[in-house]
Amino acid sequence: MNTVADREEIGRLGQEIYESRLRAVLETEDNIGKIVSIDVTTGDYEIADDLLIAGRRLQKRRPAAMMYGKRIGYNAVYAVGGSLARTAE
Repeated sequence: MNTVADREEIGRLGQEIYESRLRAVLETEDNIGKIVSIDVTTGDYEIADDLLIAGRRLQKRRPAAMMYGKRIGYNAVYAVGGSLARTAE
């Protein structure tokens, strides 16, 4: 998957998995602000304080993973020239 459309599809699938299967499980006080990396083909995931660490852990278990990253409880992983907003409180 190398095209913009492919990357957009990974984003769509990742967000769909997060909303439908993982949000209720992951958005706990201990996880808010951490990073989740999701394999969009299996739904498998890893949580870490850092995007690279979460991705590497997931890739170690799922070498062919197509990964989507998200900051748990926020609208973006990082903010550049703006601010992160909580999705719910």
